[in-house]
Parts: sequence; C-alpha cells; structure tokens
Amino acid sequence: MADKDSLRLYNVVLNGVCFMLIFTAFNTSGNIQTAALNNVERHGEKIFTNTGYISLAIIYVVFSLANFIAPPFIQLFGPKFAMVSGALTYCLFIASIIYPFVATLYIASILLGVGAAILWCGQGNFLTINSDAETISRNSSIFWALLQCSMLFGNIFVYFFLAQAKSISNIKREVLYTVLTVCAVLGTLALLFLRAPPESKIETESVGGSDDGSTDPVVSKHESSQPSNIQPTPLQVFFGSFRLLFTKDMLLLSVTASYTGFELAFYSGVYGTSISNTSNLNESHRQVGLMGILVGCGEILGGLLFSIFSKHTKKYGRNPIVLSGFIIHIIAFYLIFLNVPDRATLEPTNGDSFLNYNLYVYGLCAFFLGFGDSCFNTQMYTILGTAYVNDSASAFALFKCLQSLCSGIAFAYGLVLTLKWQLLILVITAFFGTVSFIIVERKQESLKNICYTNLS
Repeated sequence: MADKDSLRLYNVVLNGVCFMLIFTAFNTSGNIQTAALNNVERHGEKIFTNTGYISLAIIYVVFSLANFIAPPFIQLFGPKFAMVSGALTYCLFIASIIYPFVATLYIASILLGVGAAILWCGQGNFLTINSDAETISRNSSIFWALLQCSMLFGNIFVYFFLAQAKSISNIKREVLYTVLTVCAVLGTLALLFLRAPPESKIETESVGGSDDGSTDPVVSKHESSQPSNIQPTPLQVFFGSFRLLFTKDMLLLSVTASYTGFELAFYSGVYGTSISNTSNLNESHRQVGLMGILVGCGEILGGLLFSIFSKHTKKYGRNPIVLSGFIIHIIAFYLIFLNVPDRATLEPTNGDSFLNYNLYVYGLCAFFLGFGDSCFNTQMYTILGTAYVNDSASAFALFKCLQSLCSGIAFAYGLVLTLKWQLLILVITAFFGTVSFIIVERKQESLKNICYTNLS
C-alpha cells in the first residue's frame, strides 16, 4: 500500500513539475505576447497590432470546442500519451513567435487550442486516477502550487531581461522566445517519465438521485463502486460529455467555470497589457514581468495553504475558500479600477489614475488576482475529482471547455471594451459563479451526511 501511495505521489509531483516547465514558457509568452508582437515591424509597418489578443482568443475558443473530442482521445490512447501530444502543440506555438508571420501565428493558435484540450483533459484524468478520497484535495493543491511556480520563473527572467528596455526589440523577442521554446520542450520530454498508476482508490456511492434524473456520486468509506470492467466506447464517452453538461449540478458548476475563464483572460493577458500601455509608469514593459511574478506568488501561496490545511478543508467544506476568493477578487477589481487608466486595455495612454499610478497597488492587485484564482480553481478540481470520479475525463473536459470558451470571449471583447466594462463583467460573473458553487457544495455535503447516517 505504501509503495502504491508513493507511486501516486511521484506521479502527481512529476506531473506538476512538467506542467510548471511547459507553462513557464506559455504563461510568460501569453503575458507579453501582445506587447511583443505590437513592436514587430515589417517594411516599416507594424502588422501585428493587437494580433496577440486575436491569437489568444483563437486558442481559447478552439480549446473550448476541442474539449468534446478530448475524452474519446483519452479513452483511446490514455492520459499520458494525451498529455505528451498536447504539450507538443505548446512547443510549436511558442516557437512560431520567434520569427512570426500572421498566418503561421493563427495556424499555431488553432493547433494549440486542440492540443490544450487534450493536455488538460488528460491531466485531470491522470490526477484523479492517482488520488483517493483522502488525497484528492492534497494532490490538487500540490499540482496547483507546482503549476503556478511557472508564473515566477518565466516572469523573473522577463523582469531582468527587459531591464532598461523601452520596447521589446526583434533581437530581444527572438532570444526570449527561443529560451521559452526550450523550456517547453524540456517539460514535454519530462512527461515521458510518468509511470502507470495503480487503480484509483476514490470510492463512490450513488445516493439517491437529483431532480434532473441524474445520480450524485458521493464519497463513502463503507462501500466502493469502482468503474465497471466494461469500458465505454470512445463514441459513448463523446455523447456522455453532452449528457453530463445538462445535469443540474454541472450546469451550476458551469457558471463557476465560466467565471474562472473570464478572470483567467484578465490576469494572464489583459492586466499585463494594461500595465504595459500605462505610459506614466516607469519601465512599464518590465513591470509586466514583476506583475506576473506577484500573480504567481498568490497562486503558489494559495496552493500551499490549501495543501497544508487540506484536512480542515475536508472538515469545513470548500465554500469558505471559494467565498474568500470572491471577496479578494472584488477588492482587487476595485483597486484596479482606481489605479489603471480606463483605455490602457486598448492602447498606450496617459489617462487618469485615481491612485496616481501606484506601483505597490499594481503589485497588490496582481497578488490578489493570483490568490483568488487559486481559491476557485483548486476547489473546482477537488469537487470535480470527487463528485465525478467515474466520469472524470468528461467532467474535466467540460470544465476546461467552458473556462476556455469564456477566456476566448474575454480576449475578443478585450479588443473593444475599456477597463471599466471588463471589470463590470468580472464582478457580475464572480458573484453568480460563487453562488452556484456554494449551492452545489452544500448539496454534496448534505448527500454525504445522509449517506453516512444511513450506513452507520
């Protein structure tokens, strides 16, 4: 038993390290992509103005659609092969910006969208089969903390590499994206060292049924209902994803997933671009790297805290963490509204700042964005990993589908909406996403208590 537990933990940690390397490259790329491409000139013309936003919108929209083919792909080839295949598209995309062309950038964006769906669906399935009811919260937090280290290393490199730089020149872009490509390749190769996990130990029991006719898997220490030896076909898995989407609990969780997509686009692309466009801020391009570091610090702290106190999370439930994330994000949005010029999302500006372009507030908001994001995402991972253990590939695919679709929408409206309207969308979706999560979590907890009472 100890050997099996050690193997599971090895897989979770190595998986986190692999994703840390891949997303050190991709998150850093996305953080400065629009700023880097806006400075590319061909024959005296800047032909890439705001194509960074368009590229990211393509990635996330394709990502959302491709999530419906990801579960059958996992069913056919397994999560390890899926993650390696998906990671290769990240390498190709980042390499395409070393010497960019509009056509190749958009083609690489489409390929990355498909690859991202396969990668993340495989990761969610791999995490689930390497966890049990006691360790799913811990393992989710360990993976999340390692993943978010990617926000540190890449942005530290950017912060020092762009010191004294007034813009991102062609030479600097080529060196920067070459380094990022190598980093992504190393992470992809490291995935090959993942080992086949023992059979998942998460135990579930369907207790009753929801009013939409579905059953709700609830953790039980008394009886195991492992997946049947009769495996569904890839086509059955494909249609099963659609059926799962229209169950009551998944519809509610889809609101939360949608919010995580909107705020993902904001902290990973829009916020950094807004800082880069704030002309009154000293070394604004370099500060993008610093903000990325602070977002990463918030993400990592959240992941570590929720891992260390995972037993308390199990005792008190997930709602206090999600509610904390909501409050922290609302504070961050208000401070950003006061400190960032309204048109900075669209173009370089000397617009007004009620807080006089306070760098400390910029940094505090970046940290809050990261910590709040960690609150939402770690708890989404744990609720999906326990409530849908027998259908984890489809559940995680739907989560990523909705998250990425809303990220794509956010990058698309980022081309035309000023800051205040983007923040309004975030506040509204944050409220409804939090309420929806609380409803599902309370239902899961009540069903679990009924189960324990009946079986005791």
